[in-house]
Amino acid sequence: MDADGHWAQGSAAAAAAFWRRSPAFTPSTVRIQYSGSARAPLRDAELAPEKAGPDSASGGSPALADAECGDADTPETPGSRASGADAGADAGADAGGDPVLQKFHAALSVASIDLAQLQRLSWKGIPRQFRGTAWRLLMGYLPLNASRRDPTLQRKRREYDDWVSQTFARGEESLDRALWHQIRIDVPRTMPGSPIFQAPRVQRGLERVLYCWAARHPASGFVQGINDLLTPFFYVFMEPHLPATLGGAEQAAAAIDALDGAVVAAVEADSFWCLTKLLDGIQDNYTHAQPGIQRQIVKMKELVARIDGGLAAHLDAEGVEYIQFAFRWMNCLLMREVNLESTVRMWDTYFAEPDGFSSFHIYVCAAFLLKWSKELAQLDFQQILFFLQQPPTASWSAKDVELLLSEAYMYKCLYHDSPSHYASSAPGKR
Repeated sequence: MDADGHWAQGSAAAAAAFWRRSPAFTPSTVRIQYSGSARAPLRDAELAPEKAGPDSASGGSPALADAECGDADTPETPGSRASGADAGADAGADAGGDPVLQKFHAALSVASIDLAQLQRLSWKGIPRQFRGTAWRLLMGYLPLNASRRDPTLQRKRREYDDWVSQTFARGEESLDRALWHQIRIDVPRTMPGSPIFQAPRVQRGLERVLYCWAARHPASGFVQGINDLLTPFFYVFMEPHLPATLGGAEQAAAAIDALDGAVVAAVEADSFWCLTKLLDGIQDNYTHAQPGIQRQIVKMKELVARIDGGLAAHLDAEGVEYIQFAFRWMNCLLMREVNLESTVRMWDTYFAEPDGFSSFHIYVCAAFLLKWSKELAQLDFQQILFFLQQPPTASWSAKDVELLLSEAYMYKCLYHDSPSHYASSAPGKR
């Protein structure tokens, strides 16, 4: 079995025996996992934080670098798409007669945003041009009061910039060798099918964010999967500044290299702080033995038995343990089971839900498993694991995700407050 949880060819009996020996499998943290692969050391210039270019209209001010966050009209960056639309006045013009766009524009244009209203709107999906600002607000990174946003962004982005400067000032030799090595091994494996995340400039930013976060959270350190959780923030915050069509890896790298340093610095800093806030809410998923994930898996198993006793009985009869497939679902929030666009759409709802990334995610995972109930009923142990590790979701659209979220919400409404919610007895098949 590799680091992603994929099974090599072999007998079902051997696989079952492996899991009986190791019932509490968890991906290793960097403290005990050390890959033998090597990458060339980075030059000091590559480690340095992003800086504004000489022609930047922001004059190097990190608060002004990201046009999405401003409340005034912002000129569009050449080659960018709606770079000033994400909560500025330009978004109102783009809304046209679309009632959803108009509602978001109205909700984000007031001096003090109604968080409950924004959550209600966001549950059904956030329009692309408003998503960056909405995520920052829903996470509590941006203040709801408009007058406090620019000062907050300036302070937080400056603080991150100072951390990066201090951390990487003396080059790679001064870094924690094992931690830095594992991050540099894992970052190129992150979203391998996305041209954006294969761009060297983006990869350097991911490495800096992950190292700074891990160094400041020694209780967990860097755990495989955290790199996946960082990518939606980079994607959502950077996308408004990129051309509508990127093409292949070379074209994407060229477009990203053309971005002003202040824009990239703002994306990187905001991604760091949003990742920090996200992980603060699910911290015990990534501490020693990852007890949060263990609890989520137990609850998911009991929930599935409650909803679909036939499927639960079949998995049990085949010797399938939930941790064999659901660990990654919890650890990476289903990001390796669905495409990036689907993940972003799911996160719109997660941000709008109380405990979206912990409690509601259990219902989403249960709905995801139950979606394949008929197919799984025809499979044996090894076939089940292969199917669940590579589910047929490559062509999923927003409608597929919204159906999954609706089913998860239905299960939450039916079972969340029920005294017998996690009953061990399984009724008949739904």
